[in-house]
Amino acid sequence: MKPLHAALPTYSPQTLAVLTPLRTGAARSRAELAAHTGLSPSTVTARVDPLIAAGVIVEDGTDDSRGGRRPRRLAVRGDLGTVASIDLGVERSTIGLVDYAGSSLAHRHLVLDLAEGPDAVLRRVAEELAALAAANGAPTVTGAAIALPGPVSAETGRLVAPSRMPGWHDVDVAALLSDVLGVPALASNDANCMAVGELVGGDPEALNQVFIKAGSGIGSGVVAGGRLYTGRSGAAGDISHVTVPGAAPVPCSCGRVGCLDAVASGSALTRAAQEAGRDVSDVETVIDLARNGDALATGLLREAGSMTGGVLATIVNFFTPDRLVVGGSLSASDVFIAAIKSKLWADCLPMATEKLEVAVPRHPRTGGILGAARLFLDAAFGPESARSALRVSARA
Repeated sequence: MKPLHAALPTYSPQTLAVLTPLRTGAARSRAELAAHTGLSPSTVTARVDPLIAAGVIVEDGTDDSRGGRRPRRLAVRGDLGTVASIDLGVERSTIGLVDYAGSSLAHRHLVLDLAEGPDAVLRRVAEELAALAAANGAPTVTGAAIALPGPVSAETGRLVAPSRMPGWHDVDVAALLSDVLGVPALASNDANCMAVGELVGGDPEALNQVFIKAGSGIGSGVVAGGRLYTGRSGAAGDISHVTVPGAAPVPCSCGRVGCLDAVASGSALTRAAQEAGRDVSDVETVIDLARNGDALATGLLREAGSMTGGVLATIVNFFTPDRLVVGGSLSASDVFIAAIKSKLWADCLPMATEKLEVAVPRHPRTGGILGAARLFLDAAFGPESARSALRVSARA
């Protein structure tokens, strides 16, 4: 591995103070930068003008006037570079190209067998990304980000005992990806990436959010103060292995019984439906049965939503987020979502829910790749302390 600063430009803290709000959408003009940062207009101009001259940001139009001249709109140049972004999934994966302004250029869904192991999977990903780039003007890829369906250590960047990824434990996926693609790379948990994806094009005032990925497994990510919160280890907010009171003693991959993931995930519901004699292959089939009036499927989804809502009630009472976003395949079930809401409003203090928005994802198909790319750009355009999350191979 060569030094990170050999692959990416470095910006001073003074420059980052104006560049970061522009990049994240917190400010879009000199006036908004001054209000956001507390800097004087002359200081803002002194920091913005060199970035324009260097081609890092551009003036791309005007915003509505609030009195006086219309402010010139500022934005990071999208064509500064392109992030190859990957959202690995047990049942479906997504690859995409995201520019440095955070906009999706192209994406494609594909099926990957994660049991083939990291080397084979990442080689296939590289081939698919090359084809996607060739079909979309062959932009120069300058970085890579990958969302993983398993816990990623914030201290080492390695996967930690991913229950649905045999052969991936203790793998530094970002380092492998950097070797394969020859660019700096970052890896994070998929629910964390989806949580960050909600910030892309979202309400700038909704700074505190919880994202629940309820698919084949159950995971969650927390955004606090407009930034991903992972805690010391990287596992902050993960509700997968919270024991559900009164749940059946279903064995979990962690070695305990009755964990939320083991009793309320899509895999758990599919298994329960099969044991009851239903001909289902995945949770989407269970949801379809419920839509067609199957009482068993409806009951399974309602019970799973209630158990999930009971666990989330503790988080909502403790954190009082602006938004609670339910994503993943189970979010397509009105029964599941309604049961979550009912349990939340029954178990939470009124003060915790009176302004709470329970929503489905803004980017249901691409939230993972948008969020992963945003995390890469946060690190690439961040201070040296933030760049520790990136891996750079000798090829980069």
